[in-house]
Amino acid sequence: MSKKILTVDDSASIRQMVSFTLKSAGYDVAEAADGNAGLSKAQGMQFDLVLTDQNMPGMDGLTLIRSLRKQPSYNATPILMLTTESSDQMKALGRAAGASGWLVKPFDPQKLLDVVKRLVG
Repeated sequence: MSKKILTVDDSASIRQMVSFTLKSAGYDVAEAADGNAGLSKAQGMQFDLVLTDQNMPGMDGLTLIRSLRKQPSYNATPILMLTTESSDQMKALGRAAGASGWLVKPFDPQKLLDVVKRLVG
């Protein structure tokens, strides 16, 4: 059974690239266009990994992570930030919110697969 991954990003092209990369490696991928939609999807289904952007309208990535971490079913689920944000301060905020890892856009598809494999097997 393939691992279920939720990718949350307001950029349709990024979601498509991430989905293509992960689906090509055999993962089952769902997409959400912002944090609110991502939270709604996550509440309706259990994912093995969540990938989220930081800067999105409505609900940003850190708020999404904090919201997911409050749910018992997501307190140990890996959550990976995939964002243009690269400052040490933002990474520290991500860790404090509960992020399991951080990748900076534009992303290398092989590096994304390596990190995902490390997080979910």
